[in-house]
Amino acid sequence: MGFKEENYQNLSTTLIKRFKQRNFEGYFCESRSEALELALSFIPEGVSVCHGGSESIKEIGLLDAVKNGNYVYIDRSAAKTPQEQREVIAKGILSHTFLMGTNALTMSGELVNVDGKSNRVALLCYGPEQVIVIAGMNKIVENIDAGIYRAKNTAAPVNAIRQNLKTPCYDTGHCGNCHVEGCMCSNTVITRHSGIPGRIKIIMVGEPLGY
Repeated sequence: MGFKEENYQNLSTTLIKRFKQRNFEGYFCESRSEALELALSFIPEGVSVCHGGSESIKEIGLLDAVKNGNYVYIDRSAAKTPQEQREVIAKGILSHTFLMGTNALTMSGELVNVDGKSNRVALLCYGPEQVIVIAGMNKIVENIDAGIYRAKNTAAPVNAIRQNLKTPCYDTGHCGNCHVEGCMCSNTVITRHSGIPGRIKIIMVGEPLGY
């Protein structure tokens, strides 16, 4: 084990203790393959599964595993109209498992997420029986303010390019505090506690994931 890997182990141990105080379940996996195996162990075959927009769940292979596995997959990409999008989200509320990444994890153990359409944070807050969060160690920040800054200035500009959204951050590479069409920063949600113990499971992965 290298110095960086040992530090990840120590850091994750600290955070897992702080997650527990907040009724979150925390886990650490050294590799993407371990994270995939652990995440799938939490999802019984035959249950309904939905997800938010997340590169992290794609990068560990979790999205493909769910699509091709024995699950009732709720396909958010199949929604072509606003009404169909509402119907998909409605199904997601009653789903068994919601998969997502996160914009940031604070050293105190909070989840920080900034969303545009906000279906992701809506289902994080309420609905699905369990939420599985996949987070690379690059998502760890000192505090909430640092998490919001990271979401707006690290994640948002790259996501604007990925989705071809002509927001100010697309052109400048940093937040313009905009109100334009396609703004990705409509709602900022700080998840500091789970009312249902263990509903939110956070799997930290010992490498960078997502944006």
